[in-house]
Amino acid sequence: MSEETMAVDRIDDAGDENGRLEEDFGALFERESKMPGRLAPGQKIKTTVISVSGDLVYVDMGGKSEGVIGLSEFAREDGSGGVREGDEVDAFFLAVQNGVKRLTTRIRGYSTLDVAGIRDAYHANLPVTGKVKAAVKGGYEVTVGGARCFCPFSQMDLRVSREAEQYVGQTFSFKVVEFESDGRNVVLSRRALLEEERRAQAERLKETLSVGMELTGIVRSIQGFGAFVDLGGVDGLIPASEIGWDRAERPADVLSVGQEVTLKIIGLDWEKNRLTLSLKALKPDPWQGVSERYLVETKVKGVIVRLAPFGAFVNLEPGIDGLIHISNLGAGRHINHPKEVAEVGQWVEPLVLAVDEANKKISLTLEQPKEEVALPEVGDVTEGTVERVMPYGIFLKLDSGISGLIPNSEMGTPKGTNHSRMFPVGMKMQVAVIGSDKQTRKVSLSRNAVNDKVEQEEFKHYRTQQKGDDQTSSSALGSFGELLKRHLQGEN
Repeated sequence: MSEETMAVDRIDDAGDENGRLEEDFGALFERESKMPGRLAPGQKIKTTVISVSGDLVYVDMGGKSEGVIGLSEFAREDGSGGVREGDEVDAFFLAVQNGVKRLTTRIRGYSTLDVAGIRDAYHANLPVTGKVKAAVKGGYEVTVGGARCFCPFSQMDLRVSREAEQYVGQTFSFKVVEFESDGRNVVLSRRALLEEERRAQAERLKETLSVGMELTGIVRSIQGFGAFVDLGGVDGLIPASEIGWDRAERPADVLSVGQEVTLKIIGLDWEKNRLTLSLKALKPDPWQGVSERYLVETKVKGVIVRLAPFGAFVNLEPGIDGLIHISNLGAGRHINHPKEVAEVGQWVEPLVLAVDEANKKISLTLEQPKEEVALPEVGDVTEGTVERVMPYGIFLKLDSGISGLIPNSEMGTPKGTNHSRMFPVGMKMQVAVIGSDKQTRKVSLSRNAVNDKVEQEEFKHYRTQQKGDDQTSSSALGSFGELLKRHLQGEN
């Protein structure tokens, strides 16, 4: 063999060896990269079973490091082993004892632990499974494996139950919150696990919720301002105004704790942790078609439910309130506040003035419609009563019910006369109509025109009487002439 050939063979052998080294290193690196550098109690890892020996399962922890898991954790119901070499398992790191890394596969807890196992679960922040044996002073006696532990009443559930015995005999998962005196004082909490589960559930639920969504929940508590509803990890508030369309309804009158309700999300603000719900949004809007049910100028019935400085609100039906403005409450007289003439709970029969269905407003009035009174004609002479004396004239209320103004220039008095003394309120006087505007319904009156009309009437009467006298005289002369004529004819 030539030196050249031998050199080539050496190069090929070196290449094969380097390739195998690279392959081994790559596999090693891949295996090592799956293992965290420093494990913390409770940390989850994926590992491979190396061997099973006695009551222990050895798993690969990377490099030359190994961990152990109790074989009982893999036992099937029939008692046979449930794991073999090469199986991949998910495990949780507990602690290092005597140089050996101990792990567990049971995140939901296990009941076969001894005191050392409970200690490991405490340090690893992992749950344990225990059976409630009895209710004792301040809490419950719970057995975990062969160890006696204690769970306070307040830590057994999310809310303290008045029936302590209901938990006795049941098996739950607990969190070890205290481990003292080498296991002689072990305190458990089921509530801590329930709260963790609730928070995790809430985070998952938050991703699915949105405004406008309809869902069901359980009423958790009822307050004056509304009701809190559990949606399965997240609490929402139904404000009192969203209980129903009837504002008089109180949350306690409609809902009860533990009741299942279907509602709608109307507000969502995770930054402020606010979830606003509504029962009202799922009920028909009573304002739909309200303009057809409440016609203008028709009489309706209702009860006053609220007084405000500007008027009184009248409930006409559940969810429908109308407003009587303060100007329509006083029956024609001025009032400063609706409470002067109205009170909450009072039944009234107002008239509908206007209906605004789009803006959900109904205007009402207690003033009854006045009968249309015909205005007097210009030239009419009528009587009235002094209503008000003003610097520019006197307002007179006519017997027909219409008010008119007598300007000072039409009073028939000297300039500067004190009309308030001469014509007190309530005094009757006769006036003539000198102006009548049907569009503005303003009537102008005059005392001067009355005097002129009286003089004209007297003169007319005088002329009529004088003419009658003349006719009488003429008739009398004619009769005398006829008698004389007949007398003379008789003589002839």
